[in-house]
Amino acid sequence: MLIKDWMAKNVLTVDENTSVMRATRIMKENRVRRLPVLSHGKLVGIITDRDLKDASPSKTNSLDIHEMYYLLSEMKVKEVMTRDPICMTDDESLEKAAVVMLENKISGILVTDEAGHLCGLVSETDVILAFLHSAGVKDGTYQYIFNVPDTAGSVTKVVAAIREHKARIISILTSFADTLEGWKQVSVRIDVDDKSHASLHKDLADNFEIVFHGRDELNNLPKKKN
Repeated sequence: MLIKDWMAKNVLTVDENTSVMRATRIMKENRVRRLPVLSHGKLVGIITDRDLKDASPSKTNSLDIHEMYYLLSEMKVKEVMTRDPICMTDDESLEKAAVVMLENKISGILVTDEAGHLCGLVSETDVILAFLHSAGVKDGTYQYIFNVPDTAGSVTKVVAAIREHKARIISILTSFADTLEGWKQVSVRIDVDDKSHASLHKDLADNFEIVFHGRDELNNLPKKKN
């Protein structure tokens, strides 16, 4: 998966001389958590909701409300932004972007073209959406997780068994975490009608080690409280 296929392309920006108060208002009104910062059209930094929160006077200080508003209206974005932010190009992989976010403990990366011009922004939400899309979790699929030998052809045998029952394979993911040496876990999501599912499951259970089997219930998902 490539960054350019999942990134946000119409990205809001602010000039480096924009006031902190205005930048805060822009984020709230547009429900965004970060804004690229430009100077004469050139990318010079990024400001996040955390930067703005840290820049705001503490509620416990001695300033009255008018003094606080004046301070925020005079303070410029360039005073609190992160300069030289991490950037990636739009033709790099989304998986690489996820690694960069994880290692740098950030939730978004600015995306530039070959000339270094801002062309988008990729966030952790984009990574999650891409993962859900490729995994097929929202398609009403059955998921099987197998323990198989870490040898050539082991996954092919699983796939062949599934195809014998005319099931459609939606995704295949492999993991070496939490497995014994010489083994791997393979997660396969399939689309199969209920009539064929029983015979398919019996065949798979007879020939492979099934770690998990089920279908995700996506109705009435937990929601955070306001």
